[in-house]
Amino acid sequence: MTVKALEAASPYTWSTRLDALRQAKLTQTQEKQEVIGAMDYDDWAFILPPPERRELVQTISGSGVPINDVKLNGVEIRANHPSGGFFGPEACGANFRALLEAHPPYVDPMSSLAGGYMANFFSYRAAGWPAEIAVPPELQQLRERYQLGGGIGAAQHFCQDLSIGLEQGWAGILARLEQARPQHPGSAGFYAGLEHVVRGIQAWMGRHAAHAAQLAAAETEAERRRNLEEMAAINAYLVEGVPRTFREACQWILWYDMAARMYNGSGSLGRLDVLLTPFYQRDRAAGRLDDEEATFHVACLLLRDTAYLQLGGPDPQGADVTNEVSFIVLEASRRLRMPVNVGVCVGPSTDPRLLRRGVEVLLENRQGVPKFLGIDRTTEGFARNGVPLEVARTRAYSGCHWSAVPGREYTLNDCVKINFGVPFDIALRELVADPAGTRSMAALWAGFERHLQIAVDGTKACLDFHLAHMHEVFPELVMDLLCHGPIERGADASAGFARAVDFYNLCIDGSALATIADSFAAIEQRVVHEGRMSWDELLAHLDADWAGDEGELARVMMKSIPRYGSGGSAADCYAVRIAELFTRQVKERPTPAGFNCVPGIFSWAATIGMGKGLGATPNGRHAGDPISHGSNPDPGFRTDGAPTALALAVASVQSGFGNASPLQLEMDPGVALDEEEVERVAQLIATHFELGGTQININILNREQLLAAHEDPSRYPDLVVRVTGFSAYFASLSKEFRQVVVDRLVSGH
Repeated sequence: MTVKALEAASPYTWSTRLDALRQAKLTQTQEKQEVIGAMDYDDWAFILPPPERRELVQTISGSGVPINDVKLNGVEIRANHPSGGFFGPEACGANFRALLEAHPPYVDPMSSLAGGYMANFFSYRAAGWPAEIAVPPELQQLRERYQLGGGIGAAQHFCQDLSIGLEQGWAGILARLEQARPQHPGSAGFYAGLEHVVRGIQAWMGRHAAHAAQLAAAETEAERRRNLEEMAAINAYLVEGVPRTFREACQWILWYDMAARMYNGSGSLGRLDVLLTPFYQRDRAAGRLDDEEATFHVACLLLRDTAYLQLGGPDPQGADVTNEVSFIVLEASRRLRMPVNVGVCVGPSTDPRLLRRGVEVLLENRQGVPKFLGIDRTTEGFARNGVPLEVARTRAYSGCHWSAVPGREYTLNDCVKINFGVPFDIALRELVADPAGTRSMAALWAGFERHLQIAVDGTKACLDFHLAHMHEVFPELVMDLLCHGPIERGADASAGFARAVDFYNLCIDGSALATIADSFAAIEQRVVHEGRMSWDELLAHLDADWAGDEGELARVMMKSIPRYGSGGSAADCYAVRIAELFTRQVKERPTPAGFNCVPGIFSWAATIGMGKGLGATPNGRHAGDPISHGSNPDPGFRTDGAPTALALAVASVQSGFGNASPLQLEMDPGVALDEEEVERVAQLIATHFELGGTQININILNREQLLAAHEDPSRYPDLVVRVTGFSAYFASLSKEFRQVVVDRLVSGH
């Protein structure tokens, strides 16, 4: 139904307005699917520019797959390097300002908030790094041999402190720049870049205010005209003013979030319920806001970007912060019925009503929203890094599987991956190739341990290189504005050696856990204990990718051993050993320059990309197939699909230092939304966290519907799935990535 039809059918209510906004969003998403193609990442609320201002380019998705991207034409980008690229804070800031000043306004009269973004600044950065900042050859060789992912050139993936902006506004931030600038004469380019960003955002906002005023002047319907007039006044004021009301706070946050998303893909809101609570309480006390209106404003904010946010959890002293706004945000996500990334805190320290309501929303909407956070486990674990518990409690869920201290911590969460399959493959081949060596499980494990250590050490060296140079290449200008330190210290947040922010805790994730645990167990059972295959025959099958009838028989034999997740198996033991080994190697010493590292087990959408670079593995996996998903067992690990077994397995492989190793759980939508079912699911979640789990993503998916949608995604345009830590429209995913989701459900657990 069109917006006009909706208006004709019913009055201008919160409900009908949200219906119209949802339909507009779905229409925009379908247009992107037609023009851009597959989008194997968060469902960004990117709006296509007008056809006459589009330029189609090709980029690489997070899963390593080339995808189409769209640039906004008419933006004057200026290079400052012979390569044709632009580098450093002043050039990045000036060019981002040019993009914002050329950006068309977008105002939907059904929304309470102005704005929508139509550009991705990454698309304008043709050159990655300047040639003069080259990775040392020996480090580059390590990166190539061990396929080390991330660590050099990764952007954002930490969390800004939005309270700075809500308290200071853009004029206050500019005043901070002017106050700090004279104290750091060597950072003139840095301050110039920051100012460019602020001036660009202000110009962008101002044009939207003017556009809303123009629409209001032409509007004949009284309520729509009033809404547009209010929108124009709010945005004209917020160009310099500090938010005063709940609606103004949502609008300010939206402008910042869209700018951060455009600049380098950042999308974190942190503790949104805590941030909005003072505005909610003041407006309620003044009698100018009710919960229906507050819910609508939050829905308009979440609709424009799928930023990550946390509900509930402790304050620095350990008291739970859950309040009315927590439930308002959760209700807004329920009413949206579209991809959102809301994390609900669960644990003895958190209001149990929040878990219960979160489960009710999950079972009612059946779209993987919300997800659940083991807040006590992650807080306690993060404090083990030497961080005061009071600081650890302030960490906020801000991305697929991660949290960060808002405005005070630089992390590179979810950017740095080590594929366990690569050191395992190297170790296996060395073992078989050594005619004088002893072929045993102990020797294979020793080789894996040695090569994993090389990969971990190489990754740490990459992180040092990144922290030494990233600020010279593509600094974190938008996030710098809302961090404690960069403006005052005259250095970008990524400038680790300048200690621009208070904490540097660098994430290193291990991936392919089930793939390699099952491979160890398969070799132990079939080659060593049963003698069904020799080491040489195994390697020949791997090199041939299990070709021929004999190869297929061998593949099925290796695959059919008791696998990780079955309970008490050799593979379960190997999974725990691998997780413990990886955690020890990451934590036993910092990077060579002294930066702390934090381990986790997570793969994100990189299961496909990392799988493409890995040959066949002894667990029966074919060459190039995706690796296993995060800390989960591979699909089909148990014929009964018991979720309790899955929860136990994932709880057993947690690293325990504050980064999550999420449990991905698929459930049948036949479950009833009644007291018994809500209690059963809530108990499963709580028990997983009591056992040491850190995060849970749950999909409620119908097998037949999913298969039909995989065959013809256009038949189910509004089907939403939680892919890994993020949620997306199923139809927006590539066929390859849809298959990963299908395999998880159809193959069972």
